[in-house]
Amino acid sequence: MSKKDNFIQHINEGYTSKGESIILGAAILDAEPVGETQVRIPLKTLNRHGLIAGATGTGKTKTIQVLSEQLSSFGIPVLMMDIKGDFSGIAQPGVEKPFITERHTKINIPYSTSSFPVELMTLSAQDGVRMRATISEFGPVLFSRILDLNDTQAGVMAVIFKYCDDNKMPLLDLKDIKKVLNYITEEGKDEISENYGKISTATTGTILRKIIELEQQGGDFFFGEKSFEIDDLMRIDENGKGYINILRLTDIQDKPKLFSTFMLSLLAEIYQQMPEKGDVDQPELVLFIDEAHLIFDEASKVLLDQIETIIKLIRSKGIGVYFVTQNPMDIPKGVLAQLGLKIQHALRVFTANDRQAIKQTADNYPTSDYYQTDEVLTSLGIGEAFVTALNEKGIPTPLAATMLRAPQSRMDILVDSEIDAINAKSKLVKKYAEEIDRESAYEILTKKIEEAFEQAEETEVEEKKSNEPSTAEVIGKSVTKVVTSASFIRGVFGILMKIFKK
Repeated sequence: MSKKDNFIQHINEGYTSKGESIILGAAILDAEPVGETQVRIPLKTLNRHGLIAGATGTGKTKTIQVLSEQLSSFGIPVLMMDIKGDFSGIAQPGVEKPFITERHTKINIPYSTSSFPVELMTLSAQDGVRMRATISEFGPVLFSRILDLNDTQAGVMAVIFKYCDDNKMPLLDLKDIKKVLNYITEEGKDEISENYGKISTATTGTILRKIIELEQQGGDFFFGEKSFEIDDLMRIDENGKGYINILRLTDIQDKPKLFSTFMLSLLAEIYQQMPEKGDVDQPELVLFIDEAHLIFDEASKVLLDQIETIIKLIRSKGIGVYFVTQNPMDIPKGVLAQLGLKIQHALRVFTANDRQAIKQTADNYPTSDYYQTDEVLTSLGIGEAFVTALNEKGIPTPLAATMLRAPQSRMDILVDSEIDAINAKSKLVKKYAEEIDRESAYEILTKKIEEAFEQAEETEVEEKKSNEPSTAEVIGKSVTKVVTSASFIRGVFGILMKIFKK
């Protein structure tokens, strides 16, 4: 057989799937797509997580768009973290243009345009479905890790949660936790010391500063009620398509603490609430985390360990997590080792460090008789990428440089009127629009302090009253004072002398 025939057999055997699969495109040999090949990813393996990497402008966002469209078509919901704000066009059908027709002719995949059901979500004041969580839902361990507290500070945080639980004081938002911190070091210091042990004001001061840092990054918008319910990410529309939930994060690019806080809380809540699925035919939900380095750049070692643990365990719940970044070296090795699907777009070489990074990236992929991986990495065109995945038996597929199919939906953002139209008809926007500020730790402690002040004032007034003399005592003292005064005595003696003279 010729080299091309061997290549076709090699790719098609490696990417054969008994169950349902999504088609990414056709493999490339000697810089030309081979239409007789199909690079297929089994739905069964999509809960094994993945990586989509490549330099700016190489087509990562369009790859996520293609994957999201295919998943939605199979009734699999998607949550996309849209940092750059260029993903919303998936809600509108695309337009077939000559370059798209030419591409699909080369890869031998029919093309049609389509729109997909979308929910627009937000962590901030932007319009959309508000995603919130309460402090209590985090718990002391996770909340301490988010704040990067040391063991002593984490111990104080555990005491705070225990005190609030014992006294039935919900911790809903940041003003609650700040109020408790102030209370246990001031008015409630004796109460805490007696029941839970002494707490250093230096420790509570450090914790308070870290909470204020989180607050300044937008934590006051995120923490509170109404808490977002995970089930609302799992919806299917009337046509059987999975909803594509787009979390618009364009206004928090400079707030990595808030982003990592949200991501960790979301993954933890999904893991806790979702039942064990085991070996399923397709995932329950797929998450795409764009600009993933924002999570890891600001994360402490403890937080990284927590993320790695959740990534290892959450796939048994039927959840797939896909990290999107420019350089795969942005992802910690422990997390990178958990990623079954890798889609690597072109990398660019500008410095010696870039060349070293390309060699390291090439080493992360299977060896191939058809590619010099490190050389091809720098020559891939827009919309082309190296692909390797896991087959249905969990075995890595052959490395395939792939010309990817084009998105069926619009390859551009929505305009304001289209965004308004989506939000206007959304049931979730209405459901989570209401801000609930029920009685919680802040209100309970404020009331407790006010009552203590009122009681102290009443006691002080009563003590003053008890120390004041009665009317009889006042009159008696006044009479005695008058009777015993020198003037009175002289007057009495004067009167008596006049009487005796008579």
